[in-house]
Amino acid sequence: MFTSQTSMQTSSFQDSIDVEEKDIDYDNEDIGYNQKIQLNCYYTIYLYQGTRSEAAADGNVAWSQRRTDSTASTSQEDFSLTLVDSSLPSEAEPELRCYISRRLSKGALLGGMGNIATVELSSVPEAAVGCYCCLVEQERSPEQPDAEANGYVICLMGGSEKGLNLFRLELDKYVQGLQSSLQTPELVNLENEIRPYLSRWYEESVMHIHRVVQMAQGSICFLLHAALSHKHVEVTNADDRTKADVARFIRAASLQGLVQEDMCKTISQEALTDLIVDCSTSPPMLSNTVSNRFCDDWIQAFLKAAERCNPFLLRQILENFKLKAIQDMNSLKRFIRQAESSHYALFRCCQFLQSCGNGDVLIQNARAEHRDMPEACSIIHVLDEFLSEQRAQG
Repeated sequence: MFTSQTSMQTSSFQDSIDVEEKDIDYDNEDIGYNQKIQLNCYYTIYLYQGTRSEAAADGNVAWSQRRTDSTASTSQEDFSLTLVDSSLPSEAEPELRCYISRRLSKGALLGGMGNIATVELSSVPEAAVGCYCCLVEQERSPEQPDAEANGYVICLMGGSEKGLNLFRLELDKYVQGLQSSLQTPELVNLENEIRPYLSRWYEESVMHIHRVVQMAQGSICFLLHAALSHKHVEVTNADDRTKADVARFIRAASLQGLVQEDMCKTISQEALTDLIVDCSTSPPMLSNTVSNRFCDDWIQAFLKAAERCNPFLLRQILENFKLKAIQDMNSLKRFIRQAESSHYALFRCCQFLQSCGNGDVLIQNARAEHRDMPEACSIIHVLDEFLSEQRAQG
């Protein structure tokens, strides 16, 4: 029984860790990304106005001319789109504007909610690209609460719909970072603030996981373990971008949002030491490191994807890592319930913890989740002692 169970768990784990092109096809045509060719990224921003709104910036001649040359309205004349700025080829922008107009007419773009789809643009090398669109509405005046909603439509294009969907939360947050800069129709800060910000969307919203894996190399297992353990990570002797990258990697690799929030806080408070990442050397020196066989087994998958410079594949591997951890947590939870009335189930718990390689993390989460259940706590105590004996023998 033990051999059969271990074999099945090993097979399941290998299925999770072997993220190949034949399985998810996240390379070349599917994501529009090839390690030999730099991914083309584009952005476009439009002024969105209801037809009853007054024309924006009447005193600005250049702005008024741009509105005359590049404004599109639907047949119902209920809104207009005015090109503000774009990195697309000039021939491709009208195609995108027609696409956005259709989406707005169907009510498919809601204020503050990003929408990702595939857009066919004949004048770009890829012909079809993933496009993230978001309508950022301007704040309405208290004196005119019922006025037509005005705002800006921001489009970020690159890779594929499938690839961008992996980074939806990052893209939402990145676009929200422009909220305060988009409250005036004149956009006097276009050159110095908005355009540079939109130009960096791919580097800032997609490439952070790749940068962390490249920086950490084989030590990535310690960051993965810290994320699963809700352990605080402190980055020293590094610039702000590196600190932000590591923090975002930890959030992306953690199970926050997938397990109870109070459980995460309980585990985090129990951590005795922080993981220290000292970036004064390359690769960085890590202190207070803890890992396990489960995290170690994922190292090569991350490093191989990083070598191929494929951030979409890296994100998929990270999601598979979390999925496998959640599956193991649910398995242990089921075994613990069974063990309350069966000694054989307790034996199976011990077998499972021994074979999965992630026993310390699973016990830690189980202890926090069952802290108000005396019978479960006694079983977890036995399992904890079993793991301690195994570590002492190993």
